[in-house]
Amino acid sequence: MQLTAVVLLALAAYALAKPLSTVEKDKEALAKQYLRRYYGMSAGLQRARTSSDTQYEEKIGEMQKFFRLEVTGQLDDDTVELMKMARCGVPDVAEYNHFPRDLKWETTNVTFRILNYTPDLKKTDVDRALRNAFNVWSDVTPLRFKKLHEGNADIMISFGAKEHGDFNPFDGPEGLLAHAYPPGKGIGGDTHFDEDETWTKDDHAFNLFLVASHEFGHALGMAHSSDPGSLMYPVYSYAKTYPLSEDDIKGIQSLYGPNPNQRKVKPKPDAPNKCDPELDFDAVTELRGETIIFKDRFYWRLHPQMHEPEQTLIKSTWPDIPNKVDAAYENPEKDVVIIFSGIKMWALNGYNLVEGYPKYIHKLGLPKTIRKIDAAVHIRDTGKTLLFTDEEYWSFDEQTGTMDSGFPQSIEKDFPGIGDEVDAAAYHYGYLYFYHDHLQFEYSYSSRKVIRIMRANSIFNC
Repeated sequence: MQLTAVVLLALAAYALAKPLSTVEKDKEALAKQYLRRYYGMSAGLQRARTSSDTQYEEKIGEMQKFFRLEVTGQLDDDTVELMKMARCGVPDVAEYNHFPRDLKWETTNVTFRILNYTPDLKKTDVDRALRNAFNVWSDVTPLRFKKLHEGNADIMISFGAKEHGDFNPFDGPEGLLAHAYPPGKGIGGDTHFDEDETWTKDDHAFNLFLVASHEFGHALGMAHSSDPGSLMYPVYSYAKTYPLSEDDIKGIQSLYGPNPNQRKVKPKPDAPNKCDPELDFDAVTELRGETIIFKDRFYWRLHPQMHEPEQTLIKSTWPDIPNKVDAAYENPEKDVVIIFSGIKMWALNGYNLVEGYPKYIHKLGLPKTIRKIDAAVHIRDTGKTLLFTDEEYWSFDEQTGTMDSGFPQSIEKDFPGIGDEVDAAAYHYGYLYFYHDHLQFEYSYSSRKVIRIMRANSIFNC
């Protein structure tokens, strides 16, 4: 039987994952089941594990490498959390990461037929979502998709629950979302959606257009990508932007070539590489003892007990804030993080949006000529928050909720040695850390001078 491209997409761990069991044997049972299914661990390891079962640690290491976790070979909390997330059923081990022989349709004219419809949406909404999902791929390839109303089509589309006719059952709500089969005769290309899920046309529950776009990628011969910014990454994330990344486009064009009449598309940026020597940051803030670093549609989470930074899509954690963050700071006294994007700001209490937001940044006392904040940092020792805009900065008094008089002031004059613009800023134990381009300036707040200059990503130990 052809390799099944069973696609299980996921909400972010914060939304789906139930509290992890404290019983170690439960964790190990979960891990063994996961590693047997996705990493080819032999069934013989179902027995009680002994110190000689090195394959267990090796398979954990393979899984950690694929998902860009710290490779320890140990069943740590981050690894268990990821194992508990809903995901795709295609194995991740290298020999299965691409379908055998790079399966593809031998024609550029591919047919599809919708066998039934979900009651969650109007029939016209389903038609539109599926047609738009096919258009995602035809925009960048010579592929053309024709809808059939009877007979056999290359891609047969249906909604079903539990065991639905292909001996590949779904598992109820919020588990497997859908699966698809790679190109070929018979069941090849067929795409099934779990009717136990709630299908929508917006950011609630599961957006049919986005899930279908991912599934049709498999039906055309695409495997999963380990790039978190790719549509073919096995984790669901809602976004209003164009769904394909450069990684997706390169993958599908390696099978079918480019669209000779391709309109200009702006692919999503690939996930930034934390050790890119030219890496710069959009914003940096603290969040309850962790450091959060924003870049493009992603953020890194650093914790004193974490050896490696964890990279996540912004929308996976905070679906209500924009994909682009200009500046951010934490006010620990109020237990809020303020996020700036354009002329608006959002307040977060942990991972929840504070009621009444977003608000306009001018509510802080900034003139309406200011259209964005470049960087923000809270000085806990003084209770002031510094807001950087172009070549100037402002001082906001958190206690009174007013802007200090005498501002704006010159960045270059008041913080000599860091230049005249700031991309991001942080404050730790009497030192300000200013980020601009790919550099980080460690600045003594008391002596008013730069102590040292480092690469921005030195915070990642690169």
